[in-house]
Amino acid sequence: MKGGSNKTPPAAAGPDGDTAPTEPVAPGGAPPQGATRSTGAAAELPFERTTAWLADYAPALRVTEQGSVVSVGDGIAWISGLPSAAVDETLHFRDGSRGICFDLERDLAGAVLLHQTQRLTAGTSVHRGRRQVSVPAGDALLGRVVDPLGAPLDGRPPPAPAEPQPLDAPSPPMIQRRFVSEPLFTGIKIIDGLIPVGRGQRQLIVGDKGLGRSALAIDAVLAQAGTGVHCVYVMIGQKRSSVVGTIDLLREHGALDYSTVVVGEASALPGLKYLAPFAGCALAEHWMVRGLDTLVVYDDLSTHAQAYRELSLLLRRPPGREAYPGDIFFLHAKLLERATRLAEDAGGGSQTALAIVETRLGEIASYIPTNLISISDGQIYLDRDLFSAGVLPAIDIARSVSRIGGKAQPAAIKREAGRTKLDYLQFLELEVFTRFGARLEAGMARRLKRGAVLRELLKQDRLDPLPIRVQLALLIAYNAGLLDELGEEQVPDAEARLRQAVEASPLTLDDSRETWLDAIRRWLSTEAAAEPASESADEPPT
Repeated sequence: MKGGSNKTPPAAAGPDGDTAPTEPVAPGGAPPQGATRSTGAAAELPFERTTAWLADYAPALRVTEQGSVVSVGDGIAWISGLPSAAVDETLHFRDGSRGICFDLERDLAGAVLLHQTQRLTAGTSVHRGRRQVSVPAGDALLGRVVDPLGAPLDGRPPPAPAEPQPLDAPSPPMIQRRFVSEPLFTGIKIIDGLIPVGRGQRQLIVGDKGLGRSALAIDAVLAQAGTGVHCVYVMIGQKRSSVVGTIDLLREHGALDYSTVVVGEASALPGLKYLAPFAGCALAEHWMVRGLDTLVVYDDLSTHAQAYRELSLLLRRPPGREAYPGDIFFLHAKLLERATRLAEDAGGGSQTALAIVETRLGEIASYIPTNLISISDGQIYLDRDLFSAGVLPAIDIARSVSRIGGKAQPAAIKREAGRTKLDYLQFLELEVFTRFGARLEAGMARRLKRGAVLRELLKQDRLDPLPIRVQLALLIAYNAGLLDELGEEQVPDAEARLRQAVEASPLTLDDSRETWLDAIRRWLSTEAAAEPASESADEPPT
């Protein structure tokens, strides 16, 4: 505890590093009678400002808390002498380092460092920030790459002053929420048709490393071009080369114009990796409460759980299953519960969460994946066998589910996709019997051929989101049997020609199925008639 006169310069820096003028204080703590504050252009000059301060100066007693660093290491500092410190409160060190109070003991406070200088050692004085961690939010962050505290990482000047958004905010109460009823199209056929996602939904992308989990999330971000959806891509604990590659992809396809990238890279302090998903969520909440739709990608929450485990063990918290602290479920639940669709009187926006989680050898029943599955509204499961067989995206339909996305799916897509999903699941069961070399009936052989065509139809290259109208045309063409005579190798070419015809047509999702079917028959018959003509033109004269 320190005491002394109130002789403070007129623009003294506060404990959080901000510069703010200090009001003169009279003995007893009240402002002196008749004391006024100089305003106007003259007061902006240093001499005039100092003169005004001296005229109103009065000595007083000021009491503050000053702690001292006991030990520091591995991104953790133990501090003594801050009896009034609160959990999640910002702390400011004399050398310029910053942290948050993360653990309270009888005589010590454990702090997680968010910024550390080389001069931070035992004995460094510490002051309370008296506020929680926040991140600047607003449209100035669009197109930027920032760390979880809002500091720029793209080499450009700091964003324009924006409204601070607290990282740890309560989730909206039930009375402020409404049902998910609008679709969020990802441009991926197998997702938009069979595992739909709605605006305000929390959907997992589950799978082993290297199966294309991040590729699905990036494609979903690219598909939001022109939809008015603001995207936040959070990268947690990834190598710098992976971070740069993702940012380059977003910039190359124009997606960075409506996106913000929050990075807590692998070499960052554990505290920054821990705060990264909360910073991304806070940025999206700023737009959500203002009536905008947002999409947040957490890449990935398994790495976030590992960072939180590291911090908890360093702070001597008791470990639980797989050495994770007991509140890891609460931590992720608190994060994902903030993704929702708000009622009109609460802002009317939405926040859709795509959370990536890693499995080991396909073990979906491990601790973190099962936690997140129980929190979210569905999961997209990637299978290594499908990936090895060249079925991309390697989504296992049998294990994937969307619990509420079907309520937001357009009626035309829902009608066609329900039949398609049933056909595909039956095909997968029938295909198992063909591995034993059994002779097949003609009807079963036709169903297997039809299923193989469907599997080819659901394949898709990355970075190529498909418009929803084209997806509807493909589903109608398949369900009507217009693709049954094609071989598997002919499906990609037929899809490309059908896509070109649909994009040039004025048809919409609201047009009747008969209108679509007539147009698709006409397009396919025109293509079929054009192929023999082109082949005969290439033949030499006899």
